[in-house]
Amino acid sequence: MTDLEDALAAIDTWGAEHAAVAVVASHGILASHGDPDHVFRWASVTKLATALTVLIATDRGLVSLDEPAGPSGSTVRHLLAHASGLEFGGSMVLAAPGTRRIYSNSGFDAVAAHLAIRVGQPFEAVIRALVLEPLGMTRTTLKERPSQGLHGPSGDLAALAAELLTPSLVTPETFAVARSVAFPGLVGLLPGVGRFDPLDWGLGFELHDGKAPHWMPAGSSPATFGHLGGSGTFLWVDPDAAVAVVGLTDREYGPWALEAWPPLSDRVLALAGPSGR
Repeated sequence: MTDLEDALAAIDTWGAEHAAVAVVASHGILASHGDPDHVFRWASVTKLATALTVLIATDRGLVSLDEPAGPSGSTVRHLLAHASGLEFGGSMVLAAPGTRRIYSNSGFDAVAAHLAIRVGQPFEAVIRALVLEPLGMTRTTLKERPSQGLHGPSGDLAALAAELLTPSLVTPETFAVARSVAFPGLVGLLPGVGRFDPLDWGLGFELHDGKAPHWMPAGSSPATFGHLGGSGTFLWVDPDAAVAVVGLTDREYGPWALEAWPPLSDRVLALAGPSGR
C-alpha cells in the first residue's frame, strides 16, 4: 500500500455504511479507496455538473449569462452565483439580485428549468447530452432536482473532477469567468459551515479564497474550488496543485465532516501535490 492509499483509508473511520474517495490528476485517478461500484446520492455536489451544463450551453449560444432568469431583475449569472435573492428551498425573494449571497437550491432548479425551455428538452436530457455522456459518466442518473439529484459511483464523480481540473468541454474564457468571484463582496451563510464576509462564489463553484475554518483543505491554494453535499459528499479542485479529490458517503453531512475532511485533504495535498510527487 502506498502512502497515498494509506491516507485514503481514513474514510473507513468516518462512520458511513458506504464511502468512497478518489484522488485525481490530469492523467487520471492517482489512488482510490472504497467501493467503486456503489451508487451514491451526490446531493448538492450535483450543482457542479448542473453549472457545467449551463456553461457549455453558453459557449454554444443556447443561453446567455446575462439574460433574464429567475426573479425580477435576476439573470442566469445571478442564479449560478447564488445572488438572485431566492430563498434556500422555496420561491420567496429575500433580497434584490446582486445584494446578498443566499445559497439557494431553488435558484439552481430555476436556471436548469430556464435552460430546458431554451433547448426544448427536459433538463435530464440536456445534462446527459452535454456532460454525462461526453465524460463517460454512464452510470450517473439525475433522479431528482437539478440542484441535488444526481446519483452515481465514485468513478463517475472522478471523471467530473478530471474535467474541472483540465476542462475540455468549455472554452478557457468561459471557465475563467466561472472560477472568478461573481458579484464580489457579498455576505452570506454557507449551510453547515458558517457565515462568511465575503462568501465568495463563482458560477456554480464555491471558491476557497481565504475562508477559514472551512471544509476544503487549509493547505490548498486560494484558487481551489468545488462543492459539498448534504449526503456527506464533496469535490474540490486545486488547479495550482493540479490535483482534485472526490469523496462520497451515505452519512448525512454534519460536524463530523468538518472534522474529517480537511485532515484527509491536507494529507492528500502533501502526498499528491507538487511537493509530494
